[in-house]
Amino acid sequence: MALSIGDTIPPFDLPGDGGTPVRSADLAGRPFVVYFYPKDDTSGCTKEAISFSCLADAFAEAKVPVIGVSPDSAKSHDKFRAKHDLKVRLAADESHAMLEAWGVWAEKSMYGRKYMGVERTTVLVGADGKVARIWPKVKVEGHAEEVLAAVKAL
Repeated sequence: MALSIGDTIPPFDLPGDGGTPVRSADLAGRPFVVYFYPKDDTSGCTKEAISFSCLADAFAEAKVPVIGVSPDSAKSHDKFRAKHDLKVRLAADESHAMLEAWGVWAEKSMYGRKYMGVERTTVLVGADGKVARIWPKVKVEGHAEEVLAAVKAL
């Protein structure tokens, strides 16, 4: 079931890049951004991660952490961050527990073949732990800038 604006987010506790866990409890009381992406080091996902990284200072200035979540391992995230000098945190959801709870693990189709995967989605969570804004089926171009504008409007 996909989240809606105003919903309380499901809690999460995931392995993060660099061995540091990423937990909803640690983010409580402040807004944060979670962007869900399908796979480390693929063209669209790399562009999205670099876009958020380019704006990392502006998000930090607004005191809003940005976390990328995919089903890849924390080890894969470490390589991805190092290769592209990424400035955003990455969290590994290999079990798909968060992806499913947040409603972004969905049936997809490519070349007529159906499969389960991550629907590229971004969620802005308010300081109250509720969904403030959702961007479903994200198109990467200009997306990080749009999210930053929404953060500044909070």
